[in-house]
Amino acid sequence: MKKLAVVLMTVLFTFVGSISQVQANGNENADLSKKEVKSERKALRKLEGKTVSDFAKNKFYEDFGKVPNVEWRRDTNFDVASFTQNKQKKEAFYDFDANLVGTTIVKTFADLPANAKKTIKAKYNGYKIGTVIFFDDNEYSDTDMILYGTQFDDADNYFVELTNGNDKLAVRVDESGFVYSFVKL
Repeated sequence: MKKLAVVLMTVLFTFVGSISQVQANGNENADLSKKEVKSERKALRKLEGKTVSDFAKNKFYEDFGKVPNVEWRRDTNFDVASFTQNKQKKEAFYDFDANLVGTTIVKTFADLPANAKKTIKAKYNGYKIGTVIFFDDNEYSDTDMILYGTQFDDADNYFVELTNGNDKLAVRVDESGFVYSFVKL
């Protein structure tokens, strides 16, 4: 009887150990999967011609409803709709396939997380605060965004323009309030 109990306990511990190993590998695979998705992101495709796609316009109205006074333009990689909604100036960016990549919203320095305001005031003392833009990523799109001529991974971020004499730059602020150098303007 003791032998049977020992055999059963050994089988049980082996089974539990193998389940734990599968779960650990599952988490590693999830991390690898995220990295693979990121590396397999769509390459930004340039838009041909100067005319905004009717597909992008139709998709815009599906995404935002009937918005008056929409101004359209075609950039190198995006069809862009400029509009005002809920008293906020916004721009919606549509990729080659007329999918919403994200929306920029004009904000103020006061809208930034408190620790970001503190960091910017300390690190960029003497710089004048300029335009503050919030990029609201469309999580369902895997197309990266380009702001200030620089491509970046999609994520909701603030971008703050700073000027000190001839020195002009933009910093990126994530939603946690961490400040990152972004680009010299």
